Amino acid sequence: MNTTMELDDLKSAWQSLDRRLELDNTLKLHDLRERKLDKARGSLRPLFWGQVAQILFGIPFILLASLLWMSQPAHASSIVAGVLVHAYGVLMIIAAGVVLGALREVDYAAPVLDIQKRLLRARTLYIRSGMVAGLPWWFLWIAILQVLAGLGDVDLLAKAPSLVWIGYGIGAVGLLATWWFHRWARRPQRAGFGRKMDDSLSGGSLRKALAQLDELQRFERD
Repeated sequence: MNTTMELDDLKSAWQSLDRRLELDNTLKLHDLRERKLDKARGSLRPLFWGQVAQILFGIPFILLASLLWMSQPAHASSIVAGVLVHAYGVLMIIAAGVVLGALREVDYAAPVLDIQKRLLRARTLYIRSGMVAGLPWWFLWIAILQVLAGLGDVDLLAKAPSLVWIGYGIGAVGLLATWWFHRWARRPQRAGFGRKMDDSLSGGSLRKALAQLDELQRFERD
């Protein structure tokens, strides 16, 4: 009888200890999750402000094109250049807005895997936003010169055709070279280099946030 009671007491004590350990582990995991998610959110602040800066950067191009429209340009080449500059400003704002929208859609109360998927989508959009912001500059600089000349009622294509055509030629060569390098870096034999290049394009903010989530996921899995 006493032995049975002792075994029951021991079993009850073990069950109580298991419940305490389980509760302690749950609390530790919750605390770790909150700390990691806070760090992940903090890591994304530079990305957020970077996209805000991109929106602000796009506004002057729209204003410059608007000044050209108000001057009622008579030269077709100036009008085409104005359309390019105007479109660039609009695309800059839209691209940054899409990235900000993707960041806003991240639900930090969701499972870690869902958060990672959202951030990876934001990463893809961020890379595309960077392409929208950077690649057009192969041509944009000459278009801006044309718009500035057009504000003074000067057709730069007619006044300095070699400058305009050489500028666009350099842009075409530069764009093709960028495309070739992109393809070259992603060949199977250069997979490591391609990953490093992707990491450099994806921004430090997203890399840090995803690293925090990877650590949290490993802890939850273990």
